[in-house]
Amino acid sequence: MWTVFRYSLTRLRGQILGWGIGLAILGGYLINFAKTFINVEQQEALRELFAIYPQELIAFFGNMDDLFTPSGFLHIEFFSYMPLILGIFALLTGSGLLVGDEESGVLDLVMAYPISRTVYFWGRVLAFTLAAVLILLITWLGFIIVIPSTTMDINPGAMAQPFLALFSVLMLFGGLSILLSMLLPSRRLTAMVSGLLLVASFFITGLSSLDERLETVSKFSPLNYYQGGNAIDAINWEWILGLLAFSLLFILLAWLGFWRRDIRVGGEGGWGLPKLSLRRNEETVV
Repeated sequence: MWTVFRYSLTRLRGQILGWGIGLAILGGYLINFAKTFINVEQQEALRELFAIYPQELIAFFGNMDDLFTPSGFLHIEFFSYMPLILGIFALLTGSGLLVGDEESGVLDLVMAYPISRTVYFWGRVLAFTLAAVLILLITWLGFIIVIPSTTMDINPGAMAQPFLALFSVLMLFGGLSILLSMLLPSRRLTAMVSGLLLVASFFITGLSSLDERLETVSKFSPLNYYQGGNAIDAINWEWILGLLAFSLLFILLAWLGFWRRDIRVGGEGGWGLPKLSLRRNEETVV
């Protein structure tokens, strides 16, 4: 398993550094604007400015009054849209974690060696999990380095809490994409369906505060249980453990599907719809 794990993690090192360093720089840059919003003298003018913004636009970022607190500022300016941004990593990596090698014809060769499907599956999943952790860790370090130079009073432990909430969301959609890759005929279709579910969850959760008809539907939206920056003040462990429990369920179902799967030699697959054969009746002319 550790050989598969190390090999898979090595393949993900570019994404780890790219996503981690990029988001760390973005987070450190945004924190420099915190003093503008937390400044009491400018809050009234900013509230008047936000009052003219369309409610449909700001609904996706939470209560704009929270922008004047450290946790609210970080949520609105960074963590509110991180599920969409880092969700790209989770969906693309999860959808190709196993099927990517299958479509390229590599998986068939790997399975010819004395390695079990269980070892291969969990080695890949553990590498994906650690890659997500390392990306979030690098991003967290970007915040920790810059925060002492600002007026924010946030300790490293409190700063880590929204990243735990974000990790639970990434694992949920990552696990879902791995499961769908076992059910759908191609990686491209898996990434598309997973992306649609992620975007739908984002819009349903955001618009539910404006449309009462969406309140019931939003209860089934994973992002409805994502705290983001608000976890700095008080983290909801029930939500995090619930999301992680569903992600584990998806991964276990995917493992069962991979264990029973007929591996393709290469290329995309299909649903195996039966072909209709029409027999042409020939008439004999004498």
